[in-house]
Amino acid sequence: MVTTISEKERVSTDNLDLMLAVLPQPIREALARAGNPAGNMDSLIEVVLDLGRQPEARYISGALYLDNSLVTREDLQHVASRVGQFTRDNRAGIERTLHRISAMRNRLGEIVGLTCRVGRAIFGTVDIIRDIVESGKSILLMGKPGVGKTTLLREAARVLADDLEKRVIVVDTSNEIAGDGDVPHPGIGRARRMQVPEPDHQHAVMIEAVENHMPEVIVIDEIGTSQEALAARTIAERGVQLIATVHGNTLENLMINPTLSDLVGGIHPVTLSDEEARRRGTQKTVLERKAPPTFDVLIEIQNKDRLAIHRDVAEAVDLMLRGFLPATEIRERSAAGEVAITQPIAKERAQATSERIGGVAHQRETEPRVTKGKVMHVYPYAINRERLERAISALRVPVAVTTDLAQADILLTLKSHAKRQSQKLREARGHAVEVHALRSNTLTQMENFLRDMFGAAARADNEDAAMQEVEDGVIEAVEGRRPVELASQPRHIRRMQHLYIERSGLQSESKGQDPMRRIVIYPN
Repeated sequence: MVTTISEKERVSTDNLDLMLAVLPQPIREALARAGNPAGNMDSLIEVVLDLGRQPEARYISGALYLDNSLVTREDLQHVASRVGQFTRDNRAGIERTLHRISAMRNRLGEIVGLTCRVGRAIFGTVDIIRDIVESGKSILLMGKPGVGKTTLLREAARVLADDLEKRVIVVDTSNEIAGDGDVPHPGIGRARRMQVPEPDHQHAVMIEAVENHMPEVIVIDEIGTSQEALAARTIAERGVQLIATVHGNTLENLMINPTLSDLVGGIHPVTLSDEEARRRGTQKTVLERKAPPTFDVLIEIQNKDRLAIHRDVAEAVDLMLRGFLPATEIRERSAAGEVAITQPIAKERAQATSERIGGVAHQRETEPRVTKGKVMHVYPYAINRERLERAISALRVPVAVTTDLAQADILLTLKSHAKRQSQKLREARGHAVEVHALRSNTLTQMENFLRDMFGAAARADNEDAAMQEVEDGVIEAVEGRRPVELASQPRHIRRMQHLYIERSGLQSESKGQDPMRRIVIYPN
């Protein structure tokens, strides 16, 4: 599916002249003389001024030192005196612009460095996800710093307020969404803005916005604490649409983040009955989603023109906890403004739904992972073939390595490649080939994968014993009021043990080096 975005709709406004006006005259002239890798000022990202060093201009395509002269305290004071007041997070701005001035201070609190970042409102960028924004579902945007999360957030607020005429409130912690000063930047349209006096108070302002101003949509930048995550859940439960950003690259990062995992439902260990464990074909203790996610849709911003979209966060989390790759929708914008949308294959989505509703698809409930006597054909993608064959030989398992994807039972790849949703992975799903991903291209990872495929029952017994040990250890630590050291375990078992200990209200840490790394439980 391809949609077209007119270049006229993607208009950038940056008030760059106001940003340059706060710089000292020599640095401003050096910036004009230097030129830049892109040939114009539209690609300027930020100007860095560090005491005793050359001023530096950073562009999308590279960085340049502006002059041979070094930055002085007078230069830093010149800039600081011409921008707004620095708040506790060491950020200031220029009134009615989106530019951000961030300070570095020494131990005495004096400014020794400034990062003058250019802020731009780019109209039209939200069109790549406009249908999702207008659906009324709560949306969480993820991506590394500088990838365009805040720009997309600002555009979403404008579209919802101006085009759909909804009551939109922007909770603006560092004035990064709607600019510095009391009058919001036109980039948010008719959306209203509530400023946050201190970053620690963002969660309180989020709740205040709902209780006092009856919004239909709340827009938040950078949810980063457990209090803010709880406030977001409270808002979502009141029926208000949330659009927010969070640091991280993928859904998997968020799932293992103990502070923010509640945004996608949270994770906790669950002990199954013998009958249920046999029905699922897993060990007795498994990780499961704890609650409904706060956000309905999660969007991974891989770069400013490529997004990976999880349309059902609950389904995606459940699949990942069971060891499956969730189906993601990829949207990519070309230089001409065309957006190509790659939909998940229908068969894969049906399988995902079946597993979500019934726990595990019927075929997986009734059949073993590998049929006795059958040779399993593995297609290695970005996997070292020689190491894979050594692992097969060492474990003496009935596996054959194939170069024909159509004949393969399993495509084996790396997690880093699986996240990119390459053409080869889409072909595998088209052939109904199961995809498994390893963390790294090591012999140990390959052997663990083969043991998992051909020795699930033995591994389940080991994990059950490990979880029984941690249950006994928690009781002993509480009653004996002393630290308790557990037996060494593989990493995935230690993670379940840590979760169980945390859920019991105790502290724990891992000690030693693999393969002898083990957990110590500490009483309160």
